[in-house]
Order: sequence, then C-alpha cells, then structure tokens
Amino acid sequence: MRLKRRNVLFGLAGLGGTLLISSCGNSQSTPTDGTATSGAGMPSEIRIGYQVSANAELLAKAAGLAEKAFTDSKVKVRYISFNSGRDVNTAMASGGIDVGLIGSVGVAVGVAQKLPYQPYFIHSVIGEAEALVVKKNINSIGDIRGKKIAVPFGSTSHFTFLSLLKLEKIEEKELTILDLQPQDMVAAWQRGDIDGGYIWYPNLPKLVESDGKILITSADMAEKGVVTADLGVVRKEFADKYPDAMKKYVEVLDEAVNLYRKSPEEASKQISKEMGISPEKSLEAMNKLIWLTSDEQADAKYLGKPDNIGNFAGVLEESAQFMVTQKTISSAPDLKTYQSAIRNEFL
Repeated sequence: MRLKRRNVLFGLAGLGGTLLISSCGNSQSTPTDGTATSGAGMPSEIRIGYQVSANAELLAKAAGLAEKAFTDSKVKVRYISFNSGRDVNTAMASGGIDVGLIGSVGVAVGVAQKLPYQPYFIHSVIGEAEALVVKKNINSIGDIRGKKIAVPFGSTSHFTFLSLLKLEKIEEKELTILDLQPQDMVAAWQRGDIDGGYIWYPNLPKLVESDGKILITSADMAEKGVVTADLGVVRKEFADKYPDAMKKYVEVLDEAVNLYRKSPEEASKQISKEMGISPEKSLEAMNKLIWLTSDEQADAKYLGKPDNIGNFAGVLEESAQFMVTQKTISSAPDLKTYQSAIRNEFL
C-alpha cells in the first residue's frame, strides 16, 4: 500500500489511538534490570508506554532489545502497559511516561490540546489488521442500519468507522454505536449484545472465530482514501534533554523492524509471548501492518527531515480539522503548528 496520493493518513493507536477524553484506565508497569545512575547525556530511566500491537515496539520489548541497547549507559528501561491511546494521552499529560504509542488522530487532537509531546516515529501503517466484524446475517454496509456496532470511542477505528458511515451516507442516528474497549467488545459479542465491532488484533480473530465475518478492513478504507497509522510520541522536555537517548531508542525500533523483515518466523515467536496468541496468529497480525525503518520515515511523504518537514504534518492538520467537524475539539491548529510538532531529527 503506497501513500503517494493525497490520502488522509488518520491514525490509530494499538491499534486504538484514542483521544484525551477520559481519565487513565488500567495500566501495568514492567520494570527491568538497571541501575539508577545513567551515562553521560542519558537519563537514569526511560519509561515506555506501550500497547499490545504487532509492531516494532512490542517486538523490541519481547526480544529485550532496549535493555541491551542501554546496558552500557546504565539506563533503566521501564515498560508500562496501556489499553488505549486515550490512556497514553492521559499519562503523557501527567508526566507519567517519557515515550508512548498513540494513533495520529489522537496525536492531532493532543497537539491541538497542547499536550507536551511530539511525534517522532511511525510504528506502523495499518492495513488489514483492523476491520469491521459483523454477524453473518449482515451482508452489506447498508445492513448495519438499526444494528448495535461497538467501537472504542476516540480511537482510529472509531474515526474510520465514522468515515465509512459518511462515505456510505449512513447517519449515526440510524444505528446504535457503543463505546467498548476491545476486551469488552469480545465479551459483548459472545453474549450476543452487539451485532458488530470495528476492532484490531489480537482481538479481531476472536470475533471472526465466534460466528463473525469481516465486512470491511482498514486496507479497504485506505483504497477509499482513509489510511490509518500508529505513532510514537515523546515528551518534549525528555527529547530536549536527552536527544542521545532518543536516537538510541529509534535504533532499537529499527533493529526490531529489521528482525521482522529478516526473520519473520523468529520475530513472531518472540512477539507472541506479549500478544497472548500463537506465533502463527502473531505473524498474521504482523503481516497485516506496514513496518517502516527510520530511513524510510525520513522520506518527504512521511516525517521528513529537520530541514524539510514531511507531509505527515498536513495529515495531522487534516485529522484535527475532521475532529472539529465531530465537535471533539473546538478548533484545529494551523499547518505550521503541526510542522513544529514533528520531531524527526532522531530518524
């Protein structure tokens, strides 16, 4: 899937890039071995807010790549688990983490709300890893009228679903849209409480395997001009103070991307431990995402370079403008604001 045409690259986080519209949900902290003393120009600790998504960050965690990379500088690596980008936004706002994963819609809104972070990496461009799964008696998009469809509100799947309704000229009032996180969506599906849900791996196959079918994927939506992506964000204060640590962490993410490309079977075995599904299912999920190295992201169509900010700034601006129409935010910043927000010198 190429992004050469002027697609609107709306984002996701975990693919559940949600907005700062609620308090922080459950999270789990996973400290790793390390000492309190850092090397020169390095923090004593880096706190990584991650989500369970089949991308380079989760693979790096599974393979212990960050711990190895920061051993010599004696930086403690602490992973903190989040269920959605909404929770990551909240943690960022409170200074609870240094880097995190959020969808580009969430990032666009976060910048508009003056959250103290900047996007520095594209963790993945979404394809078939996110989809609308429905009961088998629903055969077309029009059939969802009068049905109960679940999405995590504020997520990119929510945005993609609303975009789908708009394209199909279906008004929101013509169906019931429920706000459910992926785990809750699976439970509601199994109880028969919902007729469908826009969901991502590793929970997507659980709906399909329980008498469901995929009606449309985010890859299909990309063909209609709505592309989704996961972004890495960093607290501005942390990036300003520890640029060497950020460069090192981007190297870690690159190492994970290359591990997947060179040894996908081995990578799937490692990441499956984090995803809680089989290596085969994990590889399936990994293959449904587009993984990019930092060199590829430095291209003008993505994040670009310090002296030539990439087109992604316009993507964020357009995302924010859309969220204004949804009354999520009252106004959208201008293009220069988003250009200033992109932190691409670590690529």
